[in-house]
Amino acid sequence: MSDRASVKRTIVVTAHTGREPAVRSAHLVMRRLLGAGLNVRVLDGEAEEVGCAGAEVVPETPEAIEDSELIIVLGGDGTLLRAAELARPAGVPLLGVNLGHVGFLAEAEVEDLATAVDRVVESRYDVEERMTIEVVVRLNGQTLARTWALNEASVEKMDRMLEVVAEIDGRPLSRWGCDGVICATPTGSTAYAFSAGGPVVWPEVEALLLVPNSAHALFARPMVVSPCSEIAVEIVPETGGGVLWCDGRRRFDLPPGARVEVTRAGIPVRLARLLPGETASPFTDRLVAKFELPVEGWRGRSRPQ
Repeated sequence: MSDRASVKRTIVVTAHTGREPAVRSAHLVMRRLLGAGLNVRVLDGEAEEVGCAGAEVVPETPEAIEDSELIIVLGGDGTLLRAAELARPAGVPLLGVNLGHVGFLAEAEVEDLATAVDRVVESRYDVEERMTIEVVVRLNGQTLARTWALNEASVEKMDRMLEVVAEIDGRPLSRWGCDGVICATPTGSTAYAFSAGGPVVWPEVEALLLVPNSAHALFARPMVVSPCSEIAVEIVPETGGGVLWCDGRRRFDLPPGARVEVTRAGIPVRLARLLPGETASPFTDRLVAKFELPVEGWRGRSRPQ
């Protein structure tokens, strides 16, 4: 037997420990994985709540998981976004099991949990890469912050309406008085950008989205631009500051005159996709299910008799 074949597969299990169903699901997942002979890791901040005999407790750092095969995430999209902060630098794919409300990032629903774990044990999944964005905050040429996002970077007002100037590829586009401006990825098109009136973009489409939020202007339509473009949002200095949120998790205060630059990042987030024919579904089916879209009357493509 080769050294590679003798290496024990390692799966990380993380859960929304504030939800009892997620904790129960974590116990089930770990028991099935350990029973199949796989190595299981849990994060030290969750070990007490989800503790399972035989699981290895590791620090909540990318270095602690970088030799893992997969991270199974039990919770909603927020839990998966938290796990993505660990997984992205380590290059480890995520498999989300939805225990939240919408759960667009999840690959399986909780009722499919046992089947999804069996597919992991059998290595019956693929991995796809989701575009992320790099976000840089500058003021008078000085870099104040640098971060990233999987869903969106949102420039938002604090106490009063924002006055901003939007820029695409080094050229001014428009000035808006608004509640904010959302710069999103295709993955994030079904999140905050959608709530602000942005379009749904299929995940495999490579693009960046610019979505003004409650703008007082005649021209304030959402825009889809090249993935190679640079989007910039400048806060007009005389109108006060704002705040930047990335994926609703990382916050940065924006002083008057701050400039937020958004470009495609070089490091993606990797998501596990169960192979077709199992519990996975096409994005169209997911869209219909999550938003409860009416499809009564659909007959499908006519087939020859």
